[in-house]
Order: sequence, then C-alpha cells, then structure tokens
Amino acid sequence: MPAPRKYSDELRERAVRMVEEALREDPRLAHKRACSQVGERLGIPGGTIRNWIRQGVAGGRAPLAVTVTDDPAGRIAQLERENRELRRANAILKSASAFFAAELSAPRLVDRLHRQPQGGVRGRADLRRVE
Repeated sequence: MPAPRKYSDELRERAVRMVEEALREDPRLAHKRACSQVGERLGIPGGTIRNWIRQGVAGGRAPLAVTVTDDPAGRIAQLERENRELRRANAILKSASAFFAAELSAPRLVDRLHRQPQGGVRGRADLRRVE
C-alpha cells in the first residue's frame, strides 16, 4: 500500500499553474526562483514543486520545459552573471591550489623532530649475527 499523499491534487495543480503564470509574467525569472516564491506562498518546499513540474504530475500534463527567452538583453545578463560566478570559482580554486602547493613544498615539523640517526643501528637488518 503506497504512502498517503501529503498534498492534494488540487493544491499540486494550483502550484504548477502559479509557477507557469509567474514565468509568463516575468520571463527573466529563474525557474527555481519561481518555484521557491510560489512554495513560500503556499507553504510547500520549492524543490517539491520543481519535482511536480519535472514529472508532469499535476493534471497529467507534459513536464514544463524551461525555455530560453528571445530577449537578448536578458540572455546577456544571464551569461554575465554566470561568467562572474565562474571567474569567482576559478579565483577560489587558484588560491587553494597555491595554498596547497606552498604547504607541500615547506619543510615539515615532523621531519625536523624525527631525524634519521647518523650511522649506528637502524633496525634488525643492521644487527650482527652471533654464531
């Protein structure tokens, strides 16, 4: 027996319809953000609404496709945001790489504390056999 549904079919359809309307009203609005806004209004997590839309659960509809707008200015703004984010990620990776490279090339404290003895007995292989 499947688990009972937490949300009614009517609420699911209403949430999906509200997301579609929000995307139609503001084409620059991200799909994820639209789901989050509608979810806040209805008391449903945005990820749940995104799953409903992706699966096409509400009303037996085909899944909602996120379309690229014909607005070149909006597309440019989106690409510039993505470019800034990627540049920031690259800067973080470069600084982390430099940090770890410096860490590997620095003499370690353990090496200074545990020096190898000069000559003498180092292990069983160095012991003389007594016959």
